[in-house]
Amino acid sequence: MKTFRMITLSLLLPLPTVAVAHEFWLEPKKYQVDAGDETGIAFRNGQDFEGIEMSWFDRRLDRADIYVDGEPTAYEGLPGDMPAMNVTVPEGLVSVAYGSTMSKLTYKTWDLTLLFAEHKDFDWFEEAHAERGLPQEGVTEGYWRFSKTLIAGGEGEGSDVAAGLPTEFVALTNPYADAITEFSARLLYQGKPRPDVQVEIWAKAEDDNVTKSIAYTDAEGVVRFPVTPGTAYQIDSVVLREPASPEAQERDVMWESLWANMTFAVPRR
Repeated sequence: MKTFRMITLSLLLPLPTVAVAHEFWLEPKKYQVDAGDETGIAFRNGQDFEGIEMSWFDRRLDRADIYVDGEPTAYEGLPGDMPAMNVTVPEGLVSVAYGSTMSKLTYKTWDLTLLFAEHKDFDWFEEAHAERGLPQEGVTEGYWRFSKTLIAGGEGEGSDVAAGLPTEFVALTNPYADAITEFSARLLYQGKPRPDVQVEIWAKAEDDNVTKSIAYTDAEGVVRFPVTPGTAYQIDSVVLREPASPEAQERDVMWESLWANMTFAVPRR
C-alpha cells in the first residue's frame, strides 16, 4: 500500500519537475459568498498555486457548465473576458466544470520526457515507449484539461455530482456544510473509478504559503487527506495513454494525457 507523504515546497526554490508539469485550475475570487452574489473565476496555468491568468478563449474551450442541485447550465463567456467567468451564486453548493479542447506539445529532450513521467508516477512509461518503437527525440503529446471548482452560496449545502468529463474528481465531502478535518473525492476516468493512482495536493494558507502532499486513491478510486480551516486546496491527477481520441490520432501525437483538477476551500467556522 502506498502511503500518504507530505512535501513542503518553497516558492522561491521550485522543484525541477515543475518545468514539465504545469497544472490548469479554476480559481474563484471568493470560494464562499452570500446567496445571490457574484464571484469571478480565473483560469490559471502554472504550478504550486502560482500561475498566469488566462482569458476566455473559445478555441481553447470545449465546455463550461455550472451545476446547482445536480442540474447543469452551460456558461457562455466572451472572448478576452478576464476573469474568464463571472458567476452569480445561488444558495447551496455550486460545482463549476470546465473541459478544454486538445493542445499539442513537443518535449525538448528525452530527459524532460522522463522527468514528466517520473513526476506523475508513470513508472511503466519508458518500457512502453520502447515497446511501441517510438523515438526518444521529439516526443509529442496531446493534452486535455478537465477542471472543477466548488463554491458555496450561503451555507453551501448540497453535494457534488459527476459532470461527465472524461476524467474528473467528484467530491464526497462538502467542505462548506460541515466542520471537517478530512476531505475525500472519487477520481473517475471514463465514468469509472481509478484505483491506486497518484493524486497531487496543494494547500494554500491565508498567508499564501503553499505546501504540497502526495496521496493515492484506494481500490474504489477514493482519495482522502487531512484539511485545515482557512485553507484553499487544489488536487490533480493525470491519465497518460496511447492516442485514443480522434483529435489525438488526427494530429499524430505519440501520447495523450488527460488532466483532472479540482479546487475548493475549507472555511473557518
